[in-house]
Amino acid sequence: MDIEIGTKATYKVMVDKSNTAKTMGSGSLDVFATPSMVAIMEKASTMALERYLDNGATTVGTALDITHVSATPIGLEVYATAEVITVNNRKITLKVQAFDEVGLIGEGTHTRFIVFAEKFQNKADSKLLKNS
Repeated sequence: MDIEIGTKATYKVMVDKSNTAKTMGSGSLDVFATPSMVAIMEKASTMALERYLDNGATTVGTALDITHVSATPIGLEVYATAEVITVNNRKITLKVQAFDEVGLIGEGTHTRFIVFAEKFQNKADSKLLKNS
């Protein structure tokens, strides 16, 4: 199945102690962490692509170019959207944005690559043998 340009998905979370900069180690404040924002952007991206994948296939993130433009305190909901903007064989680029209940908090592009899960995992695991 061909991945359609314009395919979208959204993923939501509440900001709580578990996803703050202080907890994640990316800062000292109780605000939504940049690594947490990246995670919800990636989750929305994987959700947008899931229905297009053959059995045994998955996607892996290979590039991310984002800005985090506004802080979000504990207690607000945040959500990320992902929209497919280019498809080049197994390489997919998505426009990603994140919002809280007040407005835009981050945006950019995210590139994912379709891989075969078992083969990819085996290759990663082979590093354990090289390290022993």
